[in-house]
Amino acid sequence: ASILFYEEKKESLTKKEKELSNEEKDFLLSLARKTLDEYYKTGKKININKDPLTENLLNVQGCFVTLKKHGALRGCIGHILPQEELYKCIIDNAINAAINDRRFDPVKEEELKDIEIDISVLSVPEKLSFSSGDDLLDKLRPSVDGVVLKQGFYQSTYLPQVWEQFSSKEQFLSSLCGKGGLDSDCWKDTKTEVLTYQADVFEEH
Repeated sequence: ASILFYEEKKESLTKKEKELSNEEKDFLLSLARKTLDEYYKTGKKININKDPLTENLLNVQGCFVTLKKHGALRGCIGHILPQEELYKCIIDNAINAAINDRRFDPVKEEELKDIEIDISVLSVPEKLSFSSGDDLLDKLRPSVDGVVLKQGFYQSTYLPQVWEQFSSKEQFLSSLCGKGGLDSDCWKDTKTEVLTYQADVFEEH
C-alpha cells in the first residue's frame, strides 16, 4: 500500500473505535464506487449531504482504499493517521488509489467495470517498544497488526491483510524495510520506530 505521508474480511479494531455496522460498510463501498464514477465522468469530487451520516462515518479516522483488477492489485493509497472525517477519507483515497499510486499507471475509465474495491478503516497507530529483533517478532500478530516502520525520513507500512503474502514474520519485516528504502534488516535495529494498528477490512461482493 502507498501512504500519503508516502470477502467480508475483518481485523479487530481497538476498543477506542466503534465497529462499523454492515450498513455503514455498504455505504462506504458504494461511496467509493460512486466517487470513481463521478470523477471519471466530470473530473470532480463527488458532493454528498453529510447531514444524514452516522457518527461513525463522521469520525476522523485513517483509511486505505485498495483497487484490484481481476484479483490483482491496481492501486492502494490511504492515510495511516486520522486526518479527516471517514467519509471524506474514502472519497479522497478512492481517487488517489486510481490515479496517484506511482507503482501503477492511472486507472482508465474503461477499466472501472473490472475494478474491485476494498476498504480498510484503521485504528490509531500505537508505538510498539521492543528490546531486540527477536522481541519484536514475539510481539507482532500476523494478520491482526498493520505495521509502520520509521527511521529518520524513511517510513513504510503494510496493512494487516498483507501478512498473507509472506510465510514468516522475518520475510514480512524485511520486505517492509525494503519498501521504505531501508536495509532489509532495519527491523532488528532498536532505533527503528515501530508502530502497529488494526483494521476493519471489507470489500465489494
